[in-house]
Amino acid sequence: MNNRQLFLSHLAQTTDFPLMIEIEKAEGIYMYGPEGKEYMDLISGIGVSNVGHRHPKVLEAIQNQLDKYLHLMVYGEYVQSPQVQLAKALCETLPSHLDNVYFVNSGSEAVEGALKLAKRYTNRREIISCVNAYHGSSHGSLSVGGNEIFKRAYRPLLPGIKNVVYGSFQQLDEITENTAAFIVETIQGEAGIMVACSDYFQALRKKCNETGTLLILDEIQAGFGRTGKFWAFEHFGIVPDILVCAKGMGGGMPIGAFIANKQVMGAFKNNPLLGHITTFGGHPVSAAASLATIKVIQEEKLLEQVERTANLFKKLLVHPKIKSIRNKGLMRAVEFESFEVLKPIIDRAIENGVITDWFLFCDDAMRIAPPLIITEKEIEKACGVILEAIEGGF
Repeated sequence: MNNRQLFLSHLAQTTDFPLMIEIEKAEGIYMYGPEGKEYMDLISGIGVSNVGHRHPKVLEAIQNQLDKYLHLMVYGEYVQSPQVQLAKALCETLPSHLDNVYFVNSGSEAVEGALKLAKRYTNRREIISCVNAYHGSSHGSLSVGGNEIFKRAYRPLLPGIKNVVYGSFQQLDEITENTAAFIVETIQGEAGIMVACSDYFQALRKKCNETGTLLILDEIQAGFGRTGKFWAFEHFGIVPDILVCAKGMGGGMPIGAFIANKQVMGAFKNNPLLGHITTFGGHPVSAAASLATIKVIQEEKLLEQVERTANLFKKLLVHPKIKSIRNKGLMRAVEFESFEVLKPIIDRAIENGVITDWFLFCDDAMRIAPPLIITEKEIEKACGVILEAIEGGF
């Protein structure tokens, strides 16, 4: 059997209609099929390849670490240079009180750790999250997700979860002295790039302070330069108590983290000790790749490019069939009349070598989130293909 047949026969499927694009190689913003067909990746593997596929400096860091050691011991016992250097580099991007990093393997795991930490530190059990939030697919992260379609088949989930509307000032009153944590995506990703105003985040931070509630910001999609700041919360003049990251963090390697101050994180050390455990969290190869990714973003000044490239998309991607565009930096949702209108456009664009997507909770909008390294010429080419796909669909 060929690879496509083996894929369908032996690889667990998540839908009856996988994309079935076979990729043999990837580099920069491009992926290549077995026959050499070129695909421009405008979704970065869903927010992962912020510095592009196989960035040379990330590859070099991986190779250097391969020559030293791989997994040695469960997280938190041995002093491993890739972990400690990465933790230091992360903390240097953050306000000084966010100084303690717990490494895991993915965004869902980071959310799980953050939820446990908030409950353990506050000794409270209530968690508040937002409607149409996406925080992952494991039981705990799904529990604080905000879309019942994805949750109902797996109930009962965690008790004590409230959902409020993202950006609603009125519903901030739901936060009380019984609330362990308010978890929120700084930019709602799967809802279709929803961005609350700065006043909302200021009011949220104030309410959490008043009630002793920990504010968990999920920047799994929005972090690592995606919005034009290293962290999306920098746009809003607030700082979380716990920060969650993954996806673009690893330069293509699997890694995630939740970050707090040392006092809060210390809650995991006693009653019980080993309050959170991971075997592979902070794997040295992934940690080395992540450290290289931070250096690439900083040394190649990728943050400075985001606003310019985002504005070029705005200028070029104009069509009567586009109802609206929502964006923060290079997180963009291009809204059409319906999924039935959008899906053929996406299919035609893929056929012509440009990969876009829709959103889990917003299927009438096209996801555009290319690697931060995308050039103006590549944006012009991509927008041309998308506009042709829109024209060809009617």
